Amino acid sequence: MNNEERYEELPENYNELKKAANRTSDWRARLEAVEELGKYPQAIAVLRGVLKNDPVLRVQEAAQRQLQAHGEQVSIPKREAGDLIPGITKLLVRIKKSLPKDHTYEEFREKLKKMRIDVYDVYEGNLGDSFDKWLEEKWASLRTSRSQEQ
Repeated sequence: MNNEERYEELPENYNELKKAANRTSDWRARLEAVEELGKYPQAIAVLRGVLKNDPVLRVQEAAQRQLQAHGEQVSIPKREAGDLIPGITKLLVRIKKSLPKDHTYEEFREKLKKMRIDVYDVYEGNLGDSFDKWLEEKWASLRTSRSQEQ
């Protein structure tokens, strides 16, 4: 997007774009909303919130670009080292325990997606193409008292 695509009048769907920019379960929708909101100077506060709080780096980077296009001097907040979601291993163990002993990785992935789409979204958005490999390795390494008895 270039600076010529900036508009002064808000679109009819502005409130929906704001909601989409803050939706916790769809990083792609947030990214799309950020790109669209970047066209409007009135959305600077929304974009600042996304930059500060979004858990997916790609979405934060888009917010940063949009803010910089408006002349804002901003940078992406520093991330803490460690898991993107605190307690992720414990959460994944609970999901694994809730499935039959002989479940497949695909069943595990779908249950995670169904139960905790917010967690699924954060990791998928941040890990990109390596998400499935990461999740499958994590699943294979999870120990439950049931799996230890096998």
